[in-house]
Amino acid sequence: MDGDRTQDAGRRRVLVVAPDKFRGSLTAPEVVAAVTPAAEELGWQVRGMPFCDGGEGMLDAFGGATRTSTVTGPHGRPVQAAWRLGDDGTAVIESAQASGLALAGGAAANDPVRATSRGTGELVAEAVRAGARTVIVGLGGSATTDGGRDAVAAVLERMDGRTPLGLGVDVVAACDVTTVLTDAARVFGPQKGADPEQVEELTARLERVQAEYLDVFGERLAAAGVDLPTMPGGGAAGGLGAGLVALGGRLAPGFDVVAQHVGLEAALEGADAVLTGEGALDEQSFRGKVVGGVASAAARHGIPVVVLVGTVRPGTPVGQVGRVSAVDLSARFGAHASWHRTAECLARATREQLLRL
Repeated sequence: MDGDRTQDAGRRRVLVVAPDKFRGSLTAPEVVAAVTPAAEELGWQVRGMPFCDGGEGMLDAFGGATRTSTVTGPHGRPVQAAWRLGDDGTAVIESAQASGLALAGGAAANDPVRATSRGTGELVAEAVRAGARTVIVGLGGSATTDGGRDAVAAVLERMDGRTPLGLGVDVVAACDVTTVLTDAARVFGPQKGADPEQVEELTARLERVQAEYLDVFGERLAAAGVDLPTMPGGGAAGGLGAGLVALGGRLAPGFDVVAQHVGLEAALEGADAVLTGEGALDEQSFRGKVVGGVASAAARHGIPVVVLVGTVRPGTPVGQVGRVSAVDLSARFGAHASWHRTAECLARATREQLLRL
């Protein structure tokens, strides 16, 4: 162990394991499960906490019993959407579960103009009717660029014109982007299958949706000090972020929402090392994403960080945050093994890195 951290005699070293998912390979809980035995075999005590930055994976990060509701999918047909409601009255929803790009068949199969966020609004209304006092909506992985208008309409229809705010319910839209509402199509449209002509069509529609929100909800937004046209994050999930704020909700950095819930700061107290990771590490990883957030938190505590990733993109500023050691699983074990035997590679890399601490 590094000399600047004194080891108490007989105390097991503590490893905080706080990874994101490895998209297409392992969920965040599966990553924790893969590295925990390897660490414990070397005598470490593991504090495992699956993480996410506000998009897909919120349900895994929050834990608890899962409910399933039939809602309108992004293509207009019914889908089964998972969500959670805790004993504390906090509901957790992922927009990807109801309005996700994967549900639409990916970008190639998606109709970016017709894709609807209605199902996410239906989940919000159902959570409120089920007794939720706080509704956290993870924004990410959506197929939609409707400005959240369909979700807003669904909430108002199912709640007889009332808003969650009017019923004393706090809606938190968790996101990891700063894009404003009217830029959502230009920034995210191509990822959802939109061609240049459709991007322009969607942008014009977002401008109309913004005008509608200001017309209907402008007085309340102004009283709350919200400038919808310039609000960072309004374009999250194709503008759903702005829609939820128009209903009286609030935007929050997804990483911060999850970190507070899982108690990251408390877990870091007395820890000797941190392990985090994700499928691909790039410069965005250190801008509001899980790896960057965990590394920054560890740096405040002076704790070394091991980052395990499927691949490291060229130009990634790995050494700019605290004491970070990054392992590219593809480079270390080969791309095929990294992709198809991810858990095995994670376990081997964990052993190798911990033996160096």
